[in-house]
Amino acid sequence: MITRRHLISTILIVAIEAPLARAEPATANDPVAIVTAIYARAAKGKGDGGGGFVIENKAAKAKYLSKSLIALWAKADAHTPKGDVGPIDFDPVTNSQDPDVKSFKVETEKLDATKALIAVTITGRNTPPPKPADQVIRYEFVREAGGWKIDDIKGSSDGEAWSIRAMLSDSLKG
Repeated sequence: MITRRHLISTILIVAIEAPLARAEPATANDPVAIVTAIYARAAKGKGDGGGGFVIENKAAKAKYLSKSLIALWAKADAHTPKGDVGPIDFDPVTNSQDPDVKSFKVETEKLDATKALIAVTITGRNTPPPKPADQVIRYEFVREAGGWKIDDIKGSSDGEAWSIRAMLSDSLKG
């Protein structure tokens, strides 16, 4: 005999699980999946490895970055005097010189067929920055050749906004 309690709990389970079953699974080339994979790797171990692997060489840039951002970066690097540090002298993935990633939260702020804006809030093991905005890094994605690529990374340092694209562009002016 089915009790009212059993019937209600069955209905609730079906109501909760049905949308999950119909939801499209994230693909490896979905902006949220890409950012989640980046931060899962950055948070491994003591979380001090950082996200330099995203920009460490041409192959890494080709995997993660848009063609226009790669071209701008190459132009900025070519414009940098030999022996000087390039315009990006920190780890933009962790918004730091000394990476510290204990956990992270990924949120989709905007998503359409050609562009996406993904925000990541990082929590470290050490003292958090004085400005909470410094814990948030935003990724602008564009669709390129059927896949998603990072077109800009934005954050703030001591509450002052920064953008990788703007920093690279600014380095060409001087």
